[in-house]
Amino acid sequence: MLLNVTRAAAAPGDWTLALADDRAQLDRGGYGERVADVLRDRITQGVFPPGTRLSEEALREALGVSRNTLREAFRLLSHEGLLTHEFNRGVFVRELTADDVRDLYRIRRILEGAAVRGVKEAPEGAVERIREAVESAEAAAKEGAWVEVGTANMRFHQAVAGLAGSRRVSETVRRLLAELRLVFLVMSAPREFHEPYLKTNREIYELLARGEAKAADKALAVYLDAAERQLLNAFSG
Repeated sequence: MLLNVTRAAAAPGDWTLALADDRAQLDRGGYGERVADVLRDRITQGVFPPGTRLSEEALREALGVSRNTLREAFRLLSHEGLLTHEFNRGVFVRELTADDVRDLYRIRRILEGAAVRGVKEAPEGAVERIREAVESAEAAAKEGAWVEVGTANMRFHQAVAGLAGSRRVSETVRRLLAELRLVFLVMSAPREFHEPYLKTNREIYELLARGEAKAADKALAVYLDAAERQLLNAFSG
């Protein structure tokens, strides 16, 4: 089964250097929201894979924040569905289920579809940000950097949500994509998963650039249906 992972604490040497730059972004006293932003980014980048136990003491030392600040960040990320607390065991990066995937795609269709259909009222520069994400993914693919292709794909969908011109829509989609990335990270063949969507992303961008909202909406729906099926097949495989 593709999604089986072994739970273990992340080895400090694997991630402490990755957090070194993050520490500089935090005020000395620290803020829960800022720490949550750092951890969310590192989780979705795969620094902390699904099933990883997050060591409170090691994270506090790496980021230079208080226990209360870190716990507030844990609380926020648990609310977003990225972390889970297990009594007497600690805090773990969440492992999603097939039902989670179905629900995530259900709401993505609603939010991203509505954003695409409203492309003619999109804020200035919104379509340009979609192009930038497409080109970033294509450049990463040429280098064979398939995890980076996945990251660029997340930026593509975040930019699609940006067509709505709504801070709340953008924030909601950001959280949905971060949660969904937990599934992507444990796929055994990232190239096999991401490569087919490079062409589709380009097609959707070009339709949006021409203002063809109906055609772009249809292409996005086909895309999301295919991606959902592929992920659900991974759970049953």
